[in-house]
Amino acid sequence: MPIVIPSLAALKDYEGTRLGVSEWITVDQERIDRFARATGDHQWIHCDVERARRESPWKQTIAHGYLTIALVPDLMDQLLRIDGWTAAINTGIDKLRLSAPVPAGSRVRLHGEIRSVRPLPRGGVRVTFGVRIEVEGNTKHACTARVNTVYLP
Repeated sequence: MPIVIPSLAALKDYEGTRLGVSEWITVDQERIDRFARATGDHQWIHCDVERARRESPWKQTIAHGYLTIALVPDLMDQLLRIDGWTAAINTGIDKLRLSAPVPAGSRVRLHGEIRSVRPLPRGGVRVTFGVRIEVEGNTKHACTARVNTVYLP
């Protein structure tokens, strides 16, 4: 059940709030291949299963780093609902680290928190979320970052 914040004005009250952990999702080869088609990144470590078995240090394909990051909005929706905005704009990612691979077929989940909230002119709000993507069975997070989003009323 996501945390529900009733308005943009109320966001400041949630600064420093841990949002919890999303459900697990599987990052399978089909998802990796679809991402490769969408981005044009067909590097063999992502898409060539046979070559990856032979030559990759992980002995299998791994998800693109950008695919891992692209999972954040969907997983964050499981943790948080903010009411009272008409547009949400991704304004950047700070301190992004891709620290461990996401092997094809593995399951990942998101840990989220609201790190900071800054009011903007005309009722907008800039929120910095702390995110960590965990790979099931791995002690090192696949991804850590601070995601910046501007919400417009």
